[in-house]
Amino acid sequence: MSLQHKIEQTVAVLREAARDFAPACFANSLGAEDMVLTDLIARQRLDIEMFSLDTGRLPQETYDLMQEVHKRYGVPLKIYFPDCTAVEEYVAQNGANAFYDSVELRKRCCYIRKVEPLKRALAGKRAWITGMRREQAVTRGSLEVSSFDADHGLQKINPLLDWTNADVWEYIKQNDVPYNKLHDHFYPSIGCAPCTRAVTPGEDIRAGRWWWEDTEGRECGLHVGKSTPLKRG
Repeated sequence: MSLQHKIEQTVAVLREAARDFAPACFANSLGAEDMVLTDLIARQRLDIEMFSLDTGRLPQETYDLMQEVHKRYGVPLKIYFPDCTAVEEYVAQNGANAFYDSVELRKRCCYIRKVEPLKRALAGKRAWITGMRREQAVTRGSLEVSSFDADHGLQKINPLLDWTNADVWEYIKQNDVPYNKLHDHFYPSIGCAPCTRAVTPGEDIRAGRWWWEDTEGRECGLHVGKSTPLKRG
């Protein structure tokens, strides 16, 4: 399938989300995939709210891109922060970098800094859109383009599910889309600064996330749960 055809399919999915699942929102992590969606939503002037989660531990390059999105597209990017009391309690009890000590403490940190703010961001929405792709991780192979997210009680839509990494970067190149400069330094997947590293040639594209843990468990909790594929008549 050509890139142009994939673009047309993605725009169709986004239009459907804006039409059939209003109010819909786009969870923008500012990764390469999400910058493709940012560009498409802005170009098509779709009524889809964009938001991002500021965990308080993001790389400077991610903050630079937040500002670039504001300047380039002029679209509102609503920022959600973790509850400060929960962060303070976690650090007081476990230490600032306790996520390195166990999977349980890492997932607790992710919950405080990502999952709980996400729940607030999704409140009152009928659908959320993500930039997830099947080839990103073994945990994402069974995803659907559109499915009901039982954990959050709304539709979850992944318009770029069948895009390849090459498709993403070809779109960025063709349309001069701004992107996180860490990508130029072999960071294919970017999260919090202390939990993200560069990868070496041949490594999986998610190898730089939580690299001290087993491969199959490397999710933060944002995208783990029960879903039901959307039935079409």
